[in-house]
Amino acid sequence: MEKWYLMTTVVLIGLTVRWTVSLNSYSGAGKPPMFGDYEAQRHWQEITFNLPIKQWYFNSSDNNLLYWGLDYPPLTAYHSLLCAYVAKVINPDWIALHTSRGYESQAHKLFMRATVLIADLLIYIPAVVLYCCCLKEMSTKKKVANALCILLYPGLILIDYGHFQDRYNSVSLGFALWGILGVSYHWDLLGSLAFCLALNYKQMELYHSLPFFCFLLGKCFKKGLKGKGNGI
Repeated sequence: MEKWYLMTTVVLIGLTVRWTVSLNSYSGAGKPPMFGDYEAQRHWQEITFNLPIKQWYFNSSDNNLLYWGLDYPPLTAYHSLLCAYVAKVINPDWIALHTSRGYESQAHKLFMRATVLIADLLIYIPAVVLYCCCLKEMSTKKKVANALCILLYPGLILIDYGHFQDRYNSVSLGFALWGILGVSYHWDLLGSLAFCLALNYKQMELYHSLPFFCFLLGKCFKKGLKGKGNGI
């Protein structure tokens, strides 16, 4: 009981720090013609909502790839589409084709910050908490301390909530961590699925693909190439 009480406190601290940082400005605010990385994410919502899927990654009169063209894998695009549906309900002007370029308002900033926080709360933070709780041969206080250090890592918070550059990093990192948890507990299929989601969200997860590949290949050799593989 004490462990979960402390973990809950750590999560609340992490969320508070994230939201406090998000109250500041972001890169490119009020600086035309590109308006910074914040505008890139808003623009991707505009494109994915208003154009058919087959046009998302191709240059056209409605999709100028020189203006923050969508250059991340498909799962990012579908995430942008999901956010766009919510934005449409709140204020259609936020994602109006062409006319929404460079849109800036306090309400929209609040919405964009909230999408990052919700993604953290659904994917990254649960993975971190479970990972730290599953650490073996470690006291409860050390597990809580590890969780606190990970959730308060300043680099990730400042990039995702302050500068808003390469936003939603925690989504791909969260999926990768779920993948690590999966293969660590011999749920190879679920672990591989989680890592595939990470890779299909951000291509930067290629940095982690070699360890995953070598780990799974090593398990295959250890069990024998014709051995029975693990399921879920």
